Amino acid sequence: MLIQSQFSLKPYNTFGIDVKAKYFAQFDSLEELQQLLQMPNFKQEPKLIVGGGSNLLFTQDFDGLVLLNHIKGIEKVKEDEEHVYLKAGGGEIWHDFVLYTLQQNVGGLENLSLIPGTVGAAPLQNIGAYGVEIKDVFYKLDAVHQQTGELKVFDKQACRFGYRESIFKNELKGQYIITSVTFRLHKAHQLNTSYGAITSTLEEMQVLSPTIQDISAAVCQIRKSKLPDPLVIGNAGSFFKNPEIPVGQFEALKQNYPALPSYPVSQDTVKVPAGWLIEQSGWKGKVIENYGVHKDQALVLVNYGGANGNQIYQLAKNIIQSVEEKFGIRLSPEVNII
Repeated sequence: MLIQSQFSLKPYNTFGIDVKAKYFAQFDSLEELQQLLQMPNFKQEPKLIVGGGSNLLFTQDFDGLVLLNHIKGIEKVKEDEEHVYLKAGGGEIWHDFVLYTLQQNVGGLENLSLIPGTVGAAPLQNIGAYGVEIKDVFYKLDAVHQQTGELKVFDKQACRFGYRESIFKNELKGQYIITSVTFRLHKAHQLNTSYGAITSTLEEMQVLSPTIQDISAAVCQIRKSKLPDPLVIGNAGSFFKNPEIPVGQFEALKQNYPALPSYPVSQDTVKVPAGWLIEQSGWKGKVIENYGVHKDQALVLVNYGGANGNQIYQLAKNIIQSVEEKFGIRLSPEVNII
């Protein structure tokens, strides 16, 4: 098993930040991971798990052991009249897994097409897009405790999913490493075209009776038109969560900003688009030296090449302050800041 020291993490974060890990190793199986965690030299080292690195902003070198989850494999574990249960290794590329479900003609993940990252990272923040979240099709996951090396199974209730939240970002942060995830997918497709521009994109594609494959194609087209490719411009996709605010606060803001969009969350709460708030605060397309806010999507902070994590983090803090001063709404980062 190869363990490298002073290892550059630039290829392992989509912002392309050039920081180093004190130690770096890749694990390809559950057994390899458990072996790594029990090595005396590394037992007390801080640990960071990376997959696609699409939700990370490094502001400094990592003084510990960085582990690359490379567990692969997809298998059908069971089936009933309505559902197919697919188990995927934590190191599987997320979009590749979505494409596999489409090939098998089982539904539930089509709206989550082209989201960067890996299967193992998906439950951490309950990834979501276009009206669908992981929790809608989640069945269970397997995770290894970092200190003991013991394998534990978490069902949906145990994960405590919320909006871009799970128990792994809160009470159990940094304690478990997700090795596989099992999804309960639908044989009878339940199409969700009501969110965002899916319906209009399908119309442009001249699709009258969409399939899950059509919805995936529409989502991919929308994402490619709105979001920069991390291989071309360093970014981590949406940097901020869409804030949820009380209805009363929204109605008061609507008096001054009639165009303020919203999506109902509950009887008392609405969600407002962070991108709209950022754009109205004058940040969209702003370039500072070699980093800034993307010209087409204000939710996306970008590294045009050579910027460091602290510069981008300071930009994020300036945006948060600016939006709060203008609207009285405090944005929260969706990205993990290390």
